[in-house]
Amino acid sequence: MRKSEVLAAESVACLNMALCRLKDIWEEIGIPEDQRLQRTDVVKKHVKGLLDMMIQEEENLRERLMKSIEKCRKELNILCKELQLPPSEEEEGSSMLQLDKDMRTRLEVLKKQKSQRMQELKALREQEQDLCDILCTDSFSLGPNDAVPSLQQLKDFHQHVASLTAEKGRRHCEFVDIKKQIILCMEDLEQLPETSFEKDVVCEDEEAFCLSTENIAALRLLLGQLEERKVENEKQCASYRHRIQQLWDRLQICQEERDRIAPHMTHSKKRDLEALQEEVTRLEELKVAHIRDLIEGIRAEMASYWAHCFLSAEEQEGFLPYHSDDFTEDLLAVHDAELLRLKQHYEAHRELFEGVQRWQDSWDLFIELEKKATDPSRFTNRGGNLLKEEKQRTDLLKSLPKLEKRLKVQLEAWEREQGREFLVQGQKFMQFVEEQWELHRIKKEREKQERHLKKSRQTEEDMLYGTAVRTPSKRRLPGNNTPGKTRKGPPARTPSRPGRPPRAGLLERNKENIIVLNGTGVGGASRTPSTPQRNVSINSVASTYSEFVKEFANLESTLVSSGNSQKCPNQSVRL
Repeated sequence: MRKSEVLAAESVACLNMALCRLKDIWEEIGIPEDQRLQRTDVVKKHVKGLLDMMIQEEENLRERLMKSIEKCRKELNILCKELQLPPSEEEEGSSMLQLDKDMRTRLEVLKKQKSQRMQELKALREQEQDLCDILCTDSFSLGPNDAVPSLQQLKDFHQHVASLTAEKGRRHCEFVDIKKQIILCMEDLEQLPETSFEKDVVCEDEEAFCLSTENIAALRLLLGQLEERKVENEKQCASYRHRIQQLWDRLQICQEERDRIAPHMTHSKKRDLEALQEEVTRLEELKVAHIRDLIEGIRAEMASYWAHCFLSAEEQEGFLPYHSDDFTEDLLAVHDAELLRLKQHYEAHRELFEGVQRWQDSWDLFIELEKKATDPSRFTNRGGNLLKEEKQRTDLLKSLPKLEKRLKVQLEAWEREQGREFLVQGQKFMQFVEEQWELHRIKKEREKQERHLKKSRQTEEDMLYGTAVRTPSKRRLPGNNTPGKTRKGPPARTPSRPGRPPRAGLLERNKENIIVLNGTGVGGASRTPSTPQRNVSINSVASTYSEFVKEFANLESTLVSSGNSQKCPNQSVRL
């Protein structure tokens, strides 16, 4: 049994005891029955009224609880819907008081969540509004302003505000950077802000500047215009400087006058541009007064470029104003244009022209070394130059063909581009190179033939007059197998009577040799020196030295045997 039931039974027992006690008192007093009845009815009414009042109060409490529960239930449903939560579930078997308490607790929790979400939404909207005002962008749409956002919506809103904050930072950095560049350009141009936009950019607070896409684009456009103006000024100043330098050199301006304008030769501000422009004007006026000297100076420079570009005489003569004596501004302009064209042509093909010049220099050095190689006095050298020159000549023999091969490729490209032949001294360069080699070969061949002819003449004289044969110190006669040793035997003796001509027998035996030597020389070589017009090959020379030695040995044996037969032991031919 529950305690409440026990208390109710005790209440009933108390009431019965109280009625019994009243009955005893009434009997002891002697109150009549009708009065007892009245008094009992009063007690009954009093107790009944008291209980009815208590019951009514409890019923009112129940009704209030029911209304509270219903109200909480409705509010919970509304909050769950606003907060996008599942409906609140009620526990079965719960009393009204417990249910009311649970609902109230749940309701407080949901109200707190709603308040937090709304406060967070309000803060996000304020941040977003500030960012949108600066960036001039649209707000993040979450539906009605009084609607409670969901957790996902709040998360998305946070990300949106974060992206706006990052975009603001990026645009602000770009704005600050562009602003610095604009200020620098304006300083270089010596220009003050003129429009309201330029004043907002340069003079106003950076945080107050609207960072809209249109303003950023306008900033870039303004910076581009200023940079173009600055570049134009720099180009103009560079052009003025180049012109000033040319006029200084042409007019031979003294260093003192150059130093006066020197501070403006490095910068390109407005004052520099104006100073350079004034200097150009002054120099141009001075140039007019010295135009003849200027034209003659340009002609000297043109002649130098003609040589560097290997222009033929016909091409040089093609520039008719070169010979004009009418020294005017127009003539100077024509010479300036032609000199500029020559410079551009030389720079465009500098590698080719330098290669041709390098070949010419190498060829001249090679010819000089070849000439030194044939000079007998070179053997008197004691400083090591002979080996050095020989190595240099060998290197040139290897490098010249490589250079010619490379130049041939460059020349073919040049001729395709120019649509004409590349001429040196009036002929195609590669043909010129081949002719130089051919002339060199002919010269070498002629020199070799002359050496053989000289040797043949010397041999003829030795055979006629008994002079010793002058053989090279390092060659040896056939049959001598021991190098470095002299042949043993009686020394050669001179004729007993030097003034007497050779005997008839000896002359008779030497007729064949004398005829050979007096005619075509040894082996048929002509005694007449070869000329460039004669194409005499090396094989046309009579015979080699070894063949001559063999023939001379046979002749010597014949002479000795003849001498022995005539018993002239004291007379011999000196070798």
